[in-house]
Amino acid sequence: MLWIVFAGFFMQALDTTILNTALPSIAHSLNEKPLALQPVIVAYTLTMAMLTPASGWLADRFGTRRVYFTAILIFVLGSVFCATAHTLTELTIARVLQGIGGSMLLPIGRLAVLRNVPSEQYIAALAFVSVAGQVGPIFGPVLGGWLVESASWHWIFLINVPVGLIGLLAVRRYLPAGESGVAPPFDWLGCGLLSLCMVSFSLALDASHGTGGPALGIALAALSVVSALLYIPHARRHRTPLFRLALFREPNFTTGLIGNLVARIGSGAVPFLLPLLMQLQLGYTPFHSGLMLLPVALTGAVAKRWIVPLVNRFGYGNFLVVNTLIVGGSIASFAAMSPGWPLALSILQLGIFGASNSMQFAAMNSVTLKNLSREDAGSGNSLFSMVQMLAIGLGVTIGGTLVSLFSVKLGVAAPAYRLAFVSVGLITMLSALVFRRLDIAELTRPRRAAPAADPAAR
Repeated sequence: MLWIVFAGFFMQALDTTILNTALPSIAHSLNEKPLALQPVIVAYTLTMAMLTPASGWLADRFGTRRVYFTAILIFVLGSVFCATAHTLTELTIARVLQGIGGSMLLPIGRLAVLRNVPSEQYIAALAFVSVAGQVGPIFGPVLGGWLVESASWHWIFLINVPVGLIGLLAVRRYLPAGESGVAPPFDWLGCGLLSLCMVSFSLALDASHGTGGPALGIALAALSVVSALLYIPHARRHRTPLFRLALFREPNFTTGLIGNLVARIGSGAVPFLLPLLMQLQLGYTPFHSGLMLLPVALTGAVAKRWIVPLVNRFGYGNFLVVNTLIVGGSIASFAAMSPGWPLALSILQLGIFGASNSMQFAAMNSVTLKNLSREDAGSGNSLFSMVQMLAIGLGVTIGGTLVSLFSVKLGVAAPAYRLAFVSVGLITMLSALVFRRLDIAELTRPRRAAPAADPAAR
């Protein structure tokens, strides 16, 4: 069972990283500009964000095995449609289908582990499954670059098919069915309002410089605000709202959500912008650019063990403020990369970013969820997951938009990438101001049965 969950998580983690190094090749094949492919990434992350909260309810309603089987099947079908897409629109729609399946792979897999593994072995089981989340980002960019050069970009999606088919057979044979038919009412209206808020906000950023112009961007932003405000009276009236408003009475949860959203914009932009910079401006091959991203994943995996002693030594508040500045500074330093830039310095920059970014995620996750009550633990974790996925999409949208705007203003692309890296780096640094508002006394008191730390969380 653990290997089944591992394979599902690996497939999802691989798919979020393998695409980035192939973007220029896909754009060339579809007769599009590379920056025009940002909807391909944003569509996937937004779909994941919108549907993740419903995964637990689906498992309770239809059974763990049935939902997990369906999730893999939808993901595989989405991968096939991605590989056979001939236009940007077709590819974007196929990525939405992939996102529908991907949104359930990790939550349902984690739920299957929780319900079928003895409590004394749960942390060890989650730690085993979480290795897939670390291995995927290590192999993803390199494998994507190699497949593009040795075969074609279509294989970055087709590689999911044999893995998925084996997973489907294994699920039918080894995954326990789980109980079905017993589920509390799901807040579909609340989920729809928050989904509308996220989608319209993301589209507003993209539309403000597109064919719709500022007027469309303002209208979409207003729609985002209105849908968020409508959720407040809805949550007060609904017996079982998607997210209780009492969640936001925990000060560090609110601060952590805002800090996560702002800090992850830069981190979300980097995997999208770096391969484009390396291939389009520095002349790297797809495989070479994939290899250059290895230091990010490797140092990130190593640095995870540093977070506990550093936080114990300096405290959450001091650590997050300083580490946030390091993350933002390392992102801004990518602006210095240019033809002839020393390879050793590039590796050092990427390594510092990978290590500090990994520790940043672990620390932000902890301060956000640490003091939630048992009653709010599940919904708080779901909302947190939505914000994480939203931030990745916003990072791609903002990063791509900045490059497009600076390119138009300056007439050339090379300095546009540099200015974009500086800009998203500064946005990340701004989140240090948010983390200064953490309630340190609240962080040091004993936890109130908050959710168990998930080693798979990034």
